[in-house]
Amino acid sequence: MPTTTMRSDRPTPRSPRRHLGGLVGGLPGGLIDGLVELGALVLPVSCPGCGEYDEVVCARCLALIEGPPWRCEAAAGRLDRMDGRPILPVWTLAPYTGQMRDLVVAWKDRGRADVGRRFETALHRGVRDLVPALRCGTTPDPLLVVPAPSSAAARRHRGDDVVGRLARAAARGCSTEGLPAVAAPVLVRRGRGRDQVGLGARARSRNLAGHVVVRRRSVAAVRGRTVLLLDDVLTTGATLAACEQALTLAGAVVIGALTIAATPSPGATAGRVEVVAAAV
Repeated sequence: MPTTTMRSDRPTPRSPRRHLGGLVGGLPGGLIDGLVELGALVLPVSCPGCGEYDEVVCARCLALIEGPPWRCEAAAGRLDRMDGRPILPVWTLAPYTGQMRDLVVAWKDRGRADVGRRFETALHRGVRDLVPALRCGTTPDPLLVVPAPSSAAARRHRGDDVVGRLARAAARGCSTEGLPAVAAPVLVRRGRGRDQVGLGARARSRNLAGHVVVRRRSVAAVRGRTVLLLDDVLTTGATLAACEQALTLAGAVVIGALTIAATPSPGATAGRVEVVAAAV
């Protein structure tokens, strides 16, 4: 699958959500989405991946996330448990390159909540392909879909818990396919851990060391439960490793993780490598 296309020479229109940001800060995410839709009637939108006008995400860019999830953990060295246990399985929808990177940046950093809804739809659909694998590791209790926690600064900047919304979409997808699941935002960052953007592998690990914990009031609720982690992008694996460690210490059983995109390993050829989802 190609990862780059020719960009339009026309300037990309401003995001309605970013334009309205000063007016809607602090409002609930659903209300913000409604205002964004209203703003889109006045302000032009374009696909962040290629610049095509009047498209939230064009058909070519949307195709990047429409396929089944594939395994990607081999490229994330920080997921290595270093004790002989198998590496945590991680599935993703697309390589984090080219247009896909532009889509994620627009969603997370430029206020394009409309792009986020396309990601939610893709995860809702994609996770259903994983249900046979996930079912093998679950207990009679509903599967917990746990979003990786964002920093307080990131939540304020984005005006919403964007990864939490992805987790809810994935939980709905599992339940639709007959695997009861609920989104469980039980993880929190404490202390001075900063946002991960721009940090290298070691810096990410140091930044998260001891800063990701299970909320005190949620410890009893996760003990003995089966967990699927949910994050937006897999880079070094430091975030998912910290989340897995916190949940494991609380007595949960983490059977895998799901992301929208994953950074390819160095030297990897462009495009998607399909991997059949094996039982966890």
